[in-house]
Amino acid sequence: MYNFTIIGGGIVGLSTAMALSQKFPSAKIAILEKEASWAAHQTGHNSGIIHSGIYYKPGSFKAKLCREGNRSMVAFCEQHNINYDICGKVIIATEPHELPLLENLYQRGLANEIDISKLTKEQVQEIEPHVNCLAGIRVKATGIVDYKQVCQKYAAIAKEQGVELFTNTCVQGIKTTSEGHILETNNGEYQTKFLINCAGLYSDRITELAKDKPPAKIIPFRGEYYELTPEKRYLVNGAIYPVPNPNFPFLGVHFHPLINGSVQAGPNAVLGFKREAYNKFDFNLQDFMDTMTYPGFWKLATKYPKEGLQEMIRSYSKFIFVRSLQRLIPEVQGEDIVPTPAGVRAQALKIDGSMVEDFLILNRDRVMHVCNAPSPAATSSIEIGKQIVSQIPDTVKV
Repeated sequence: MYNFTIIGGGIVGLSTAMALSQKFPSAKIAILEKEASWAAHQTGHNSGIIHSGIYYKPGSFKAKLCREGNRSMVAFCEQHNINYDICGKVIIATEPHELPLLENLYQRGLANEIDISKLTKEQVQEIEPHVNCLAGIRVKATGIVDYKQVCQKYAAIAKEQGVELFTNTCVQGIKTTSEGHILETNNGEYQTKFLINCAGLYSDRITELAKDKPPAKIIPFRGEYYELTPEKRYLVNGAIYPVPNPNFPFLGVHFHPLINGSVQAGPNAVLGFKREAYNKFDFNLQDFMDTMTYPGFWKLATKYPKEGLQEMIRSYSKFIFVRSLQRLIPEVQGEDIVPTPAGVRAQALKIDGSMVEDFLILNRDRVMHVCNAPSPAATSSIEIGKQIVSQIPDTVKV
């Protein structure tokens, strides 16, 4: 019998295991991951950005935990000799109608206590000489790191602190008993007093297995990327982002370097027909029907028909994708970019069609469900783990 069992070996699950074992050193703790390795899905396919927290609603968990997470992630990398780079970011307006949006974003950044500064076109081009814009914002704290490497260290620390780590272990059923929960897996049963669901793309299904009602359904959106050819990497120094479209809940295509020296361009955001839809034609009937029969999806689709269509066109047309990139760097041509692996975002969507904007943790009797933890969850992972552990009721005995 374990005191705590965590389902999901992504960056949030591993951070939670690390925080749990630090707070409860005598507890018996397990983490179950269905894949053969850690960080196999969202964490291992993300952009590697250490976010600053500029975009998020002041006072929200995202704003607070991202700002604090930025600092703790950098400190963690320093402590454990993990390669990272605070490359900085510019957010730019390329059209006159974007200038008020840029100002609004600047004010939000100030409200979130981010170290930012306004830039003229000339000042932007001192940082990013190949960018075309009218004005910009400089965000100094933005960085890059390999989150898979971070996860390997989280797992090593958790193991050193006594956590039992199980890969290739998929939870298929959950029985609640007077003492806790019995987790039925492909590798036998695991008994636990307290359960923490960090299943990411499957967090809603694990919530249902535990006989709880998820407050939202996970809808997978694939983010497709290109990368600059090596001879064109000189076009980008740090992260370059457009002003977000306030009428669409994604950040838009952008440029950013990776810690391995390459430079990514993207992503777009298209509906995945499978929860792990890393390729255009990946399909799973259950996942597809889950989305198609969910009223919230159709309400979202009718709210953003133009934007959704543009994302789909950009997915199948490299020419259109390049035109989007040329808004930021006019020199980029089709031959300058090549496809690179995509990622999938687990977006929690309410039945009324609204996206869950903030991190969402559902606390129940002897079980906690992390129902929404999209970007900037990797940046915020240390702080999210602490937050989850802080919400464990005092009545839980170890």
